[in-house]
Amino acid sequence: MLKADFLEAPVSRVVWDWNGTLFNDAWLCMDVMNGLLREHELPLLTLERYQRVFDFPVVDYYRRLGFDLERHSFEALGTAFIKEYERRRLECDLHDGALQALTSLARAGVPQSVLSAYEHSTLVSLLRHFEIYGFFDHVTGSDDHYAAGKIDKALMWMRKANCSPKDILLIGDTAHDAEVAAAMGAQCVLLAGGNQHEDRLRECGRPLFPSLRVLADRWLGS
Repeated sequence: MLKADFLEAPVSRVVWDWNGTLFNDAWLCMDVMNGLLREHELPLLTLERYQRVFDFPVVDYYRRLGFDLERHSFEALGTAFIKEYERRRLECDLHDGALQALTSLARAGVPQSVLSAYEHSTLVSLLRHFEIYGFFDHVTGSDDHYAAGKIDKALMWMRKANCSPKDILLIGDTAHDAEVAAAMGAQCVLLAGGNQHEDRLRECGRPLFPSLRVLADRWLGS
């Protein structure tokens, strides 16, 4: 069990979000979306605006950006986005502190899992690419690339997990991660610098860190 002054109770398992939490891809999400916005003659994003408007379910984010989903289906737009994202995904790297945090938790004997809205097979291929797949005893991704959310997947995983919900710590970068943790009954820590702005994350009332590196240094001494 790992303790910390920012946790409600010691934790015996860590569940990681992937995009924006371990994987530093928010800048790419913004850049690829700007290509779609340019094509549809809509206002472009800055990184700050992207972090302020991005949300789950992702279809609402597309509406917020101004896409006319009566004329252009969300499925077609989402497919165009993910095709370009997948073409460029290896331009991204892990967040600073990610490998050190994973290693420190493994050395402490804490089981780790990944729970992501990212398509499952592609998620697994990226974990293998970065040579971190072996850190996780369970990887849960989405059945498609439309990122509707992950509460249902989390609850399915919880039914199989052999531990108390309060012993679990979910680490993520969006308000949806806080919602998922609440549905699970788990603890939660949020990280700024990912897909949502820290102002939005602060509203969740969960411990908030400016980066994964800061969390790792404070909690794990990585």
